[in-house]
Amino acid sequence: MSGLLAGKRILVTGVLTDSSIAFHAARLAQEEGAEVVLTGFGRLSLVQRIAKRLPKEAPVLELDVQNKEHLDTLCDRVAEQLGEGVGLDGVVHSIAFAPQDALGGNFLNTEWDSVATAVEVSAYSLKSVTTAVLPLLEKRGGSVVGMDFDAQFAWPKYDWMGVAKAALESTSRYLARDLGHKDIRCNLISAGPIKSMAAKSIPGFEDLADVWNHRAPIGWDLADPEPAARGVVALLSDWFPKTTGEIVHVDGGVHMMGA
Repeated sequence: MSGLLAGKRILVTGVLTDSSIAFHAARLAQEEGAEVVLTGFGRLSLVQRIAKRLPKEAPVLELDVQNKEHLDTLCDRVAEQLGEGVGLDGVVHSIAFAPQDALGGNFLNTEWDSVATAVEVSAYSLKSVTTAVLPLLEKRGGSVVGMDFDAQFAWPKYDWMGVAKAALESTSRYLARDLGHKDIRCNLISAGPIKSMAAKSIPGFEDLADVWNHRAPIGWDLADPEPAARGVVALLSDWFPKTTGEIVHVDGGVHMMGA
């Protein structure tokens, strides 16, 4: 099969519904020739049903990034799906979570336990997942792509998730530094808001998303995850062999607009 990702094997984490960027990244990766393995958390039966909507049904592995056993066994479980001696060419990190009290305008009152959860799940997991599958990635080099939301500003209602995304951006740079000698790249896609299940969990999401209705110079469709998914696939491909530690904005241009 010919395609941008022909012959590549990609792990896509954080798939929950077919409205997510992760799902569409998995779909496009398959359409471009990749073999895909998914991970899900919690409602695993839902993820398995969603996996059947891909061009080719993909295996689904359970992954709670706060569960040490899940992380310790992830490499072997992915290898079991790919076949003995086969490496991994890419990882899509699409995992983020913050407790309700860490969002919605409660920034000054959020307790540390909730902040710690947001940072562990949304930022530290980029490192923990990448190192968990490192024995597979370093067989022939690869690309790690994480999903970001521009952390250079304080967004309405985003609160400690914004802080977690800033930590994600820094984590990506340090991974790029420490894994470059293994020919492993680490980059982020900073996408505009998408009306996904994850977005529904953010109190005041409509206020945040409304910024894009007025400030995206080339427009932004809240219901269309494909532009961001295309960015993910591009970074997974061999077309960016020397790009690492980068944040690629796929947000209709909002990131560069002045006041």
